[in-house]
Amino acid sequence: MTDAENPRPDDATLTEGIHESVDEAAEMQVRAFWDVARLQAHLSEVPAYFGPTPLDSVPPPAWSFGAGAEQADELLGLVLEGTKTATAGALWDYEAEGEALPEIGTLSIILDSLGRPRALIETTEVQVVPFDEITDEQARLEGEGDLSLAYWREVHQRFFTEVADHDRGFSNDMPVVWERFRVLYSD
Repeated sequence: MTDAENPRPDDATLTEGIHESVDEAAEMQVRAFWDVARLQAHLSEVPAYFGPTPLDSVPPPAWSFGAGAEQADELLGLVLEGTKTATAGALWDYEAEGEALPEIGTLSIILDSLGRPRALIETTEVQVVPFDEITDEQARLEGEGDLSLAYWREVHQRFFTEVADHDRGFSNDMPVVWERFRVLYSD
């Protein structure tokens, strides 16, 4: 999970059957996006994602940046314009959710706030660093605000405090999973 993974928005007034249709429609959008993206990105077979036939290929995980619709679209916009080429998440959140850390070569489909697939990214670098050891360059590559380390620390301290999936609170030396990525395809 980077910055924060955001599941597709739910409308509590929908019936369960309609939820399934919405989920199926979203999954179909992700699969259609994946079919185009892997061709456009000239991806050779990647064993984790491609099966013996095109029908057996599995789309990479699809998720949104941020902690809500507005933030998901804002951060996606920065990715699409090339300003945001990195992201960070609290290691403690990964541990609390039992989620594996990203690895170099990991592919992800980035969704907008409506759950529509918009970009295929590939992880190119992963570091686990204490919060207070994030560098100016790492903060700049996240592409947010004025691109400064001071801005990064302010925003991420608030994010790691308010949106935590763990119960350890915030600490200046908390481990942060810093992930650099490149866009392979965008729609």
